[in-house]
Amino acid sequence: MSAVKIQLRRKGVLTLPVSLRRKYDLDENDVFTLEDLGNGSFLLVPRASNVARLGDRVAEVMAEEGVDLEDMLEALDHERETYYREHYGRP
Repeated sequence: MSAVKIQLRRKGVLTLPVSLRRKYDLDENDVFTLEDLGNGSFLLVPRASNVARLGDRVAEVMAEEGVDLEDMLEALDHERETYYREHYGRP
């Protein structure tokens, strides 16, 4: 593990070096957990939002497959009906 110096700027802004952002695939608006370890030590752990990334991936796959939102909603309705029929005997 190597040490990196960063500077606390106005309004509490910290800038992570681009090398670390690329290495760990960090993007703007990712969420971090800051753990106070005591004695002035902190642990900054990225908790990148998987929701945003997964949403982007779903959009990519939909575009690749030529599926639009209406198609997806229709398929979800069909799956919901199938589920209820199989589990409760009615739509």
